This record gives sequence, C-alpha cells and structure tokens, in this order.
Amino acid sequence: MIDWPRVKELKDEIGPDDFAEVVELFLEEVEEVVGKLRSGDRSQLEQDLHFLKGSALNLGFEDFSQLCQIGERQSAEGDAQGVDLAEILDKFETSKQRFLADLPNLK
Repeated sequence: MIDWPRVKELKDEIGPDDFAEVVELFLEEVEEVVGKLRSGDRSQLEQDLHFLKGSALNLGFEDFSQLCQIGERQSAEGDAQGVDLAEILDKFETSKQRFLADLPNLK
C-alpha cells in the first residue's frame, strides 16, 4: 500500500523539517482534487488523475497511484464515466490513514 523505502528515501534526501512541509503540502493539494472528484466533477478527470498519480507516487502511495494510472488511461481512452472513482477515493483514504498512522515509526 505504502512504499516505505521511497518515503524514507525522500525524507533522507530533503531532511525531516522539509519532509514535514512536503507531507502537509501533498495532503492539502491532493485533498483539494479529491474533493473536486467527490463532488462528481469529471470535467478534467484525466488531468486530475494524472496529477494525483504523480503526487501519490512521489510520497509512496503506491496502490493509490496505480488506481489513478488505470483511471487516467481509461479516461484518456474516452471512458471517463466508467472510471471507478469510489474505489480510487476509498484507496486514498485508506492509504492516507495508514501513512499517517505509521509515519511516526519511520526512522
């Protein structure tokens, strides 16, 4: 679900203080797009899923990123209405909870 080696690598690269800022910014930006998708706005679904995919991958949200990639591809192929947003949004919430719960244990 979470690629912890990737998370540790990022934290080591940028340092703990900057890492905390990156996590905060990630959650703010992703929550904004997630809120848009929750409202049913699929007007820019392919772009929104592309953004979520990249952001999630940077912070180790592996499963969520994979679902976003599948949805992005499906949307690009003209089937935006067929993208299972409920599954994607549920995976984000589950991943976020796991990430925040286990983050303090990251050495």
